[in-house]
Amino acid sequence: MDANAIPDPARAEAFAGRLAGMFNDAAVTLMVSIGHRTGLFDAMAGAGPITSGQLAEAAGLQQRYVREWLGAMLTGRIVEHDPQRGTYRLPPEHAASLTRAASPANMAVTAQFIPMLGSVEDRIVACFRHGGGVPYAAYPRFHEVMAEESAQTVLSALIDHMLPLVPGVMERLRAGSDVIDVGCGSGHAILLMAQTFPRSRFVGADVSAETIARANADAVRLGLGNARFIAADAARLDVEGTYDLVTTFDAIHDQADPQTVLANIRRALRPDGAYLMQDIGASSHQHENLDHPMGPFLCTISCLHCMTVSLSADGAGLGAMWGDQLARAMLADAGFGDVVMHRLPHDPMNYYYVARP
Repeated sequence: MDANAIPDPARAEAFAGRLAGMFNDAAVTLMVSIGHRTGLFDAMAGAGPITSGQLAEAAGLQQRYVREWLGAMLTGRIVEHDPQRGTYRLPPEHAASLTRAASPANMAVTAQFIPMLGSVEDRIVACFRHGGGVPYAAYPRFHEVMAEESAQTVLSALIDHMLPLVPGVMERLRAGSDVIDVGCGSGHAILLMAQTFPRSRFVGADVSAETIARANADAVRLGLGNARFIAADAARLDVEGTYDLVTTFDAIHDQADPQTVLANIRRALRPDGAYLMQDIGASSHQHENLDHPMGPFLCTISCLHCMTVSLSADGAGLGAMWGDQLARAMLADAGFGDVVMHRLPHDPMNYYYVARP
C-alpha cells in the first residue's frame, strides 16, 4: 500500500530541508575536527578580530588553507566576520566548547570521530554485503582520539565523582587496595589512580600491545612503581579473588565475548570487592532512544566501530547501544547479584554501574 501512497508536499519539502541541514552540519563537523587538530580554535580564542594571514602565522599553518577553513566556519555560524576589515573572530561563547582550554567541555574532540569513522566506509559497505567486520587495526587514530575523549569524560571526574559511587572505595584505596582496569587503552585512568593513591596497586589490561608498551613507558616516566600494564585478552583473563576493585570504561560493548569478560571480572573480584562499569547510557529497545540527545551519533559509532570490531573477531557484536536492560541481564548472568546504576551530570552519554557479587 505504501508503494502507491502520495507524498504530502509540505512534509516532503520539510524533510528535504532537514537533509540539507544535516549535510551542512556534517560538513562543518569535519572542519571542526580539522580546527581542533591544527590548533586553529586555540589560536583564535582570546585573540579578538584577526585576519586569515595573522591566524595562519599564529597557528604555524598555510594561509590559503586557513582562509578556506574560515569560510566553512563563517557559513557554519561558528566564527564572526568583519568584511570591511577582513577579520574573523571566535566568540568566547563558542570558544567555551571548542578549545583545549575549555576541557572537559571541548566538543571539538568528539568531532574527530566523524572523519575517523568515514575512513572505513568502503570496508563497512563490504561488510553489509558479505558479513564479517572491520578490525581495530583499520582505525589508525582510534586510541589517540579515545585518549582525548577519555581525558574529558573519565579523567576529569574519576577521582571526585566516579570512584565515590562505590561505597567505601575511597577509604580502601587510600589504605591500600588491588585494582585492575580491563580494556585500559592508553592507561591514563590507571596512571591517575596510581598517582592519587600511592598505597594501592594498579594493573591495566588491554589487548593492544602497542598501547600497553606506551602505558608502561609512561608509568616509568612518572616513577609509578605501583602501576603496571599487561597485554591480555579480557576473555582470557584467568585470575580469581585477586582484586578489590575492577573498572571498565566504555569497554564491554566492544568485546568479542562480553559475557565471558563479565564472568572473568566477577571471578577476579575478592568476596567483598566491587566492579565499576561505565558504558553507553541507552535503552536496549531502539524506539526508546528516539529522544536520546546523542542517539544518531551513538548509533553511527556503534555500526561503524563498536559492533564491527567485535564481529571482525567472530564476536557477539553487541554495539554501543546494547542498552541498560541487556547490560543488567548480562551482569546478572555473570554472577553479580547487587547492581546499582548511576548517572553523572557531567556525562550525558554514559551510565555507571556499581556491581557486587
